[in-house]
Amino acid sequence: MGNVTFTLMNDATNGGLGSIIGASSLLKKVKVDRWVFPVQKVLSAVVNFAFSLIAVVVVMLWFRVVPTWHIIWMLVGLVLLMIFCIGISLLIGALAVFFRDMMHLWGVLITAWTYLTPIFWDLSLLTSNPSVPHYVIWVVKANPMYNYLDIMRSAIVYQTSPSATVLIIAAVSAVVSLILGLAVFRKTEHKFILYI
Repeated sequence: MGNVTFTLMNDATNGGLGSIIGASSLLKKVKVDRWVFPVQKVLSAVVNFAFSLIAVVVVMLWFRVVPTWHIIWMLVGLVLLMIFCIGISLLIGALAVFFRDMMHLWGVLITAWTYLTPIFWDLSLLTSNPSVPHYVIWVVKANPMYNYLDIMRSAIVYQTSPSATVLIIAAVSAVVSLILGLAVFRKTEHKFILYI
């Protein structure tokens, strides 16, 4: 579940990164709301995520895992992750218009983010090791993707409710991302036509 969820964020933000530059020919000809392009890339990634869930359902059926009402938390996590990705896509999509190096830097950042996020490993590997400094555990827990993955795993794999702390950090991350993305996008969008 962790890999599928992280792939959603990766696909959504990579799509949003080049969304304005990719739509340059259309933006030069037609007056259209520019925010549509990054948002459309996020929604497209969510559709791909829905198809990826088919494999998760097959695995659940194979292991005879019966979903409980906790699956509702998956929808909460998905909505929060969508908001987070829309904010990031608006931000980096706008920045990529002015700083084309963003296309390469984002790939490096995503790679580092992958290693920081417990996709294929469990956080207990760090918490059970006394030689790991506490700030490392704090950094991993503050990572927004750790919290979105935790919500998804709680809902589907562990069939429990996510902790209030995880939900709060995920919600705050989504709102901050959206506010920051909108602020940067609105401040810069009138200059897009000069750089695309």
